[in-house]
Amino acid sequence: MAGKAFKGFLPLFDRVLVERFAHETVTKGGIMLPEKSQNKVLQALVVAVGGGSKGKNGEIQPVDVNVGEKVLLPEYGGTKLVIEDKEYYLFRNNDILGKYLS
Repeated sequence: MAGKAFKGFLPLFDRVLVERFAHETVTKGGIMLPEKSQNKVLQALVVAVGGGSKGKNGEIQPVDVNVGEKVLLPEYGGTKLVIEDKEYYLFRNNDILGKYLS
């Protein structure tokens, strides 16, 4: 199973390229939040996936997430990439904590 490219970038092996959701700048009650009090966004959208990694027996282990899925990320980690003036993050498949069901 081959991975899917995104704007000319294809993650290799078990890497997953994600786009974090935007910070919430207003509370449900309508109060504007200053930048310092905004929490780090841990939810992201998968935009590209690698083809998988080789297991101990030589078989390709596919990535657990697919393009378009909403995932939960760890608070720290990932490699920041800027593609066409937009920020994306590259994570290993096993660093992703979970995915949201529709």
